[in-house]
This record gives sequence, structure tokens and C-alpha cells, in this order.
Amino acid sequence: MSKTTIALEAAVATVKANLPEDGQKQTARQRAAVDKAFARILTLIAPRIRHFIRQYGLVGHWEDAEQVCSIAVHRAIEAYDPEKAQFTTFVNWQIRGELQSLRFRLMTDQRPSARKVEATTVSIEAISTGEDGEDISAVGMIEDEEALFRTEAGASAYLAEAATITLIDGYIEHLRNVALDRMRRQARPKRAAKVAGEMRTSVWRADNLAIDPAELEELEMRLTHNREVIERRLFDITTLDTLEGDTGVNKERVRQIAKRAAKTMAELAAQDPRFALMTDHRDSVPTQPTIH
Repeated sequence: MSKTTIALEAAVATVKANLPEDGQKQTARQRAAVDKAFARILTLIAPRIRHFIRQYGLVGHWEDAEQVCSIAVHRAIEAYDPEKAQFTTFVNWQIRGELQSLRFRLMTDQRPSARKVEATTVSIEAISTGEDGEDISAVGMIEDEEALFRTEAGASAYLAEAATITLIDGYIEHLRNVALDRMRRQARPKRAAKVAGEMRTSVWRADNLAIDPAELEELEMRLTHNREVIERRLFDITTLDTLEGDTGVNKERVRQIAKRAAKTMAELAAQDPRFALMTDHRDSVPTQPTIH
């Protein structure tokens, strides 16, 4: 054996000796020994790696070729059996196989089908000049035919979601204002105030009416509940059975909440300039004739 072969066998043996057993974790000492031995192996076979890269015509893709050669060495160490062959012979075939695979992937213009159409392989990092005279990479020149569709679909979904949230917020605020107005009308006047030793009843005014905090809390809980029903029934199209099971509200009540919300939100949208586009679109859609 040559000195290089002997050194390679020793380095490979060091790597395999420091690999963890099945189910065990590799220690820091073992990891350091493996890294050192692997670096030693790459140094010893560097000349043959350079030779094979030139032989396979991959000088223009040197970094990629070196990387696949490192992968080949790693696989060779894992599968190496010293009783069947020397490591130098075994690793040569591993390197050849990886380089051949890389060349096949990169140089597609060498295939007969590519030669018929005069195809040429170029690097995706190659720089060319665009229509405006600026430098542009090959990646930037690739046209994505679905890009416009995805952009429009994404923008449409975003606007629809934003409009939905705004519309529901407006409806919930409408319910809140109606409920508060009713509470104020039903509230009792505040207690009489003692002024200069005399009892004086305050004049009835809307802002002097006190609303029970418990009623306010109950109102907010009811509004939160209604929001969930509206979002899931009108916009997520959740079934009545599912809503009844999740919220505990019978199907008829869910139907009433959704129907009232749909009607009121349509009226609010017609009055709100933010939804003018939606209203115009609705009015412009021709009514389908009813078939009896």
C-alpha cells in the first residue's frame, strides 16, 4: 500500500470508530474526532477529486462538483467494508457516480433531444441585459404565468376579508347603539342630591340615567355571541347543526340571527360610502329570470 492509501484507511477507521452506536448520542469528543478525520480524508483525496472534476468537464461548476464529491466521500465512509476492497477504490466509484449525476443534471443540452432544438445550458446566476438596459439575472427573466392570477386572487381575498370585518363591526356597533338607547330609556333617574342641606331631585336628562353595569356586561356577551354566529353562518357557511352543537343555540334562533344580520348589513352597506363599490356592483348585476 502507498502512504496515501494507508493514511486514508487510518482516517476512515477513526471516523467509523467514533460513530455512535444505535440509540446512543454522539459525544462532543467523538464529533470533534470525526470532523478532524473527515477533513484529513478530503485533504488526502483532493488531487483525485480535482482530476475527476476536470475529467467530467465540470470545471465551470467547480463549487457544486466539490460539494457532491464531499457527499460521495461521506457515503463511501458509511458503506465501506475493509474486507471487500480498499477505500481508495471504493471512494473512486462513489465520486464518479456523484459527478456523473451532477453532469447529467447540469448539462442537459448534451442529450440528443436537446441537441435537436439547439438547447444551451446556462447558469441561473448569469447576468444579461433587460429591455430597459439594466442588468437582470436569468431567474428574473423567467415568466411566472400564474403570478398575475395569484396576485389578483390574493388581493381579492384580502379586500373581501377586510370588507367582511368592517361590515360585521358596523353591524355589531349598530346593535350596541340600539341596545344602549333602549337601556337609557328604561333606566331610572339618579338618586336625589343633597345641595346646601336640602334634598333636590335632579332634572330628568338622558345623560343623568344610570345603566346597570351588569346589563352592560350581558350586552357585550350577547354581542360577542351574535358575532360568532354571524361570522360562521353567513361568511364561513357553517351548517346549522354544527352551530347548534358548538354554541348551544337552537337552529331556528341561529337562522333568525343570521337573517336579521344579513338584512341590516345590506342596509348599512347601502348607507356607508366605504361600501359604495359593493352596492354599485350589486345593482349592476342583471337579475336572472325566474323559471317556473
